[in-house]
Amino acid sequence: MSLRATLLSMVRKFEGRAPLDDGDRAALLSLPFEERHVGQHRYIAREGDRPRGATLLIEGLAIRHKITTGGARQILSMHVPGDFVDLENMLLKVADHNVQALTDCQVAVVPGAAISSLIDARPKIAHALWVDTLIDASIFREWIVNVGRRDAFSAACHLMCEFACRLDPGCVTGGYELPMTQEQLADALGVTPVHVNRVLRDLEDQHLIARRKRFIHIPDWARLRKAAGFNELYLHLDQSAPAAFPGLGDHASIARQADEALV
Repeated sequence: MSLRATLLSMVRKFEGRAPLDDGDRAALLSLPFEERHVGQHRYIAREGDRPRGATLLIEGLAIRHKITTGGARQILSMHVPGDFVDLENMLLKVADHNVQALTDCQVAVVPGAAISSLIDARPKIAHALWVDTLIDASIFREWIVNVGRRDAFSAACHLMCEFACRLDPGCVTGGYELPMTQEQLADALGVTPVHVNRVLRDLEDQHLIARRKRFIHIPDWARLRKAAGFNELYLHLDQSAPAAFPGLGDHASIARQADEALV
């Protein structure tokens, strides 16, 4: 996804978080930022760091995780282009967990002072950022249920459903690229890589997914949802629906503002 497309995606997403006006959209699109490349497995934020800004993911995927004193890792969520991946860290002044590039990533780092000024000057944007962090927390809660109460098979199905909703909205293509290793899936599910290997084979044997290298194909969305006990309520996808707030700016107008911001 290009920087322009990411800015458009960010504005549209925040429009679903709060009823923004033209001034709010212009303020978002005029935020100062430094574009950076973050190599695969490199850290975007580390526990204990004092972040100087908020990082918007432009291209690639990132994971959020904690590491125990014994070195074990628990992956808490995955982030996609258009997400501010460390907004919580910036608002809390110090990072209490890690954000790491799952793939090569392109990011835009917005200075913390600019975010703070935006929050002070634009209450609707402050509301949108607040809702965004609440939805992050909702996803964390669901992942806790995955680890604590779902068996590995249904938890894996649940992750596959979530990734479908976030990487292939509406399951338009019937699948998506998932560049996670079995070790990383194990750290998300709280099991061993050997167990993950077994679960993935079971999913394929039951024709719930089909794998082609890193591409996950979903032959029957309804069956996978049922196997997972999946309810997308926790993703609050309705928050991003333009119909949620009458009078939102049209996409062409937002696109023009994005083009002007990049000039």
